[in-house]
Amino acid sequence: MLSVLPPTCVTMPERLGEMFMDVWTPLIILWIAVLPHVYMAPKNESHTLSTNGTMELNGVSEEQKLLNRSKRGWVWNQMFVLEEFSGPEPILVGRLHTDLDPGNTKIKYILSGEGAGTIFVINDKTGDIHAMKRLDREEKAEYTLTAQAVDRDTNKPLEPPSEFIIKVQDINDNAPEFLNGPYHATVPEMSIVGTYVTKLTATDADDPVYGNSAKLVYSILEGQPYFSIEPHTAIIKTALSNMDREAREEYLVVIQAKDMGGHMGGLSGTTTVTVTLTDVNDNPPKFAMSQYQFVVPEDVGIGDTVGRVKANDRDTGDNAKSSFDIIDGDGKDVFEMTTDPQTQDGLIRLRKPLDFESKKSYILKVEAANVNIDPRFISGVPFKDTATVKITVEDADEPPVFSSPTYLLEVHENAVINGVIGQVSARDPDSSASPIRFSIDRHTDLDHQFNINADDGKITLAMELDRETNMWHNITVVATETRNHSQISRVPVAIKVLDVNDNAPEFATDYEAFLCENGKPGQIIQTVSAIDKDDPRNGHFFIYSLLPDMANNPNFTIKNNQDNSLSVLARHNGFNRLKQEVYFLPIIISDNGNPPLSSTSTLTIRVCGCSNDGVVQSCNAEAYVLPIGLSMGALIAILACIVLLLVIVVLFVTLRRHKNEPLIIKDDEDVRENIIRYDDEGGGEEDTEAFDIATLQNPDGINGYLPRKDIKPDFQFMPRQGHTSTPNGVDVDEFINVRLHEADNDPTAPPYDSIQIYGYEGRGSVAGSLSSLESSASDSDQNFDYLTDWGPRFKRLGELYSVGESDKET
Repeated sequence: MLSVLPPTCVTMPERLGEMFMDVWTPLIILWIAVLPHVYMAPKNESHTLSTNGTMELNGVSEEQKLLNRSKRGWVWNQMFVLEEFSGPEPILVGRLHTDLDPGNTKIKYILSGEGAGTIFVINDKTGDIHAMKRLDREEKAEYTLTAQAVDRDTNKPLEPPSEFIIKVQDINDNAPEFLNGPYHATVPEMSIVGTYVTKLTATDADDPVYGNSAKLVYSILEGQPYFSIEPHTAIIKTALSNMDREAREEYLVVIQAKDMGGHMGGLSGTTTVTVTLTDVNDNPPKFAMSQYQFVVPEDVGIGDTVGRVKANDRDTGDNAKSSFDIIDGDGKDVFEMTTDPQTQDGLIRLRKPLDFESKKSYILKVEAANVNIDPRFISGVPFKDTATVKITVEDADEPPVFSSPTYLLEVHENAVINGVIGQVSARDPDSSASPIRFSIDRHTDLDHQFNINADDGKITLAMELDRETNMWHNITVVATETRNHSQISRVPVAIKVLDVNDNAPEFATDYEAFLCENGKPGQIIQTVSAIDKDDPRNGHFFIYSLLPDMANNPNFTIKNNQDNSLSVLARHNGFNRLKQEVYFLPIIISDNGNPPLSSTSTLTIRVCGCSNDGVVQSCNAEAYVLPIGLSMGALIAILACIVLLLVIVVLFVTLRRHKNEPLIIKDDEDVRENIIRYDDEGGGEEDTEAFDIATLQNPDGINGYLPRKDIKPDFQFMPRQGHTSTPNGVDVDEFINVRLHEADNDPTAPPYDSIQIYGYEGRGSVAGSLSSLESSASDSDQNFDYLTDWGPRFKRLGELYSVGESDKET
């Protein structure tokens, strides 16, 4: 069996000697504290770790020894090593041993697992396990390793592997820490002793279940006697009553946390707590002065601030808010007080106008009181204060004051021009009593319908009034001091125009009645009503009647309906629109005014064709002569279409006639094919447009004579029939040169500036000869003497023809 032996069983004498010789007192004390718990096995006993995890002693199972053993001080599958141990040599943690070891060196011990070979090293011959590095329990508290014994020569395992744990024993090497510090807390001022302030928490990285390394105790280093702290819970409380924020608002408290239960040798950590006293309403407002004086001009406006008082309150926030009020004095109804929300000052405002002439000063008693009252302090001093305010009124030049803020005047619309319709009055309230002058603001009376007397304020009529056009007139009267023109006052004056009976009644609208031809006698044709622009107080009442000469009208009669309306009735039937289409019935309308007015309105009555049930179908006499089912609009459309067709036909015939007219050049017309521009330097086809190019291309063509298009010839002759060209025809080149020479020397030719280009096709052209002159073989018997009458240009040509004829005869 493989046994795990603790270091006390291995080298206890040597270890104890070294430890007593060590100067590290804390480690010695800790070791002595741990030592009684370690089981010291007898030398003749061997400790092995079986594969099932139970320990055997000299071959006897642990379960059997359990009945005889009352106490067990060592767990044999665990080893312990102190953290932070830094001796001159590696520390021996324990030894592995197997029962199969005869004492020779054929057994080899192997260690594997966490930290094997680096942190923990085993002597493969003796089985001693040493810690090679300093261990920190806060980094890793235990290591799990596996031990095995093998044959050194064959490396075959002699026993199954055994697992054991090496635990790192804690020492007090970590001081307490306040991770969230520094801290801030608040507590109301004037709190009683023991009022909760805040709670702190410190942490210690040492083992909380082994020893007292992590057992913390709290204490106050600074901050007494104002605050106290619970040693184990770290709850901070007030320790002094009646702490006044107005005396001291902030306290700095230093808190210490110490491990080892607070005993000597323990480690400690500190933090600070800033405790701020919050305000409570424990101070009343206090006026800065017991008496205030203000001087106010009498013309100050209503609602304006005339004074400001201040009440100091040592509290802050809502606890310092105060309300102000006037509790006594002769100006209690003239002034009022409010609180400035920004500065918390008391504002004295004017409620009523001041008048220096009637009262020159006021005495007020004002009070300032806290808005929010704390019941805990209400039994003490009163939370209010009073002061006296004296307000002196200063005289000022005031504007005129009208006797009334507004005026209402009434005038009949038939009032006479320049008649007085009302009066306004004003006075100067100052003691100097300056005279007042009145005027009308013409911006409110653009038509200048009213005037006012500048001295006494009497308003007169300047233009006639018409109630039906404008019933109300609103003007503004201005009062100005004579001594100081800057002091003015205005007052609105409303003028109501009263009605008089100056408008006669008339029809409410332009009535047009319709009478059926097949109507019955007594049938109501139309009901009419009247209107009157006047507005009598008792309402309108109209009287209707016919003209005296038409009182016995044979066709129509009227009936008064007693409701200001009138019904027109037919006296008989058998009306015929072919005989009379329209009837006019004059009606007299009278009102009940004083004096009464009347007017005559004419009712137009049209005779219409109606159906049997009285529905009007047609009221025009020409409807009889129109075809059945064809209206006047349709007839007009048909006539318009006929007229349009006639216009189209006339235009078509005119165009055809114009197209068939021959294009004959009259003698008195100066024909030009184109407009000759003398500023043209020539070029291209434009230079040839004035000439017939076909003449050059066919000198011997059928058109023996082609007149020039650029001049008007003196006579016109029918061209003669040309002859066929012969091989000995006229040379075109020579012909052109001759013509150019004649044109240049012809005094009758127009002065053409453009360059004339002749199309020359050379000899043998299919165009033939340019002239109709033939050779001597010609059989022509025509007389060409008339060519001499054409002028010098054709004289030579006539001689050539004459020569030809002479040769022929000889």
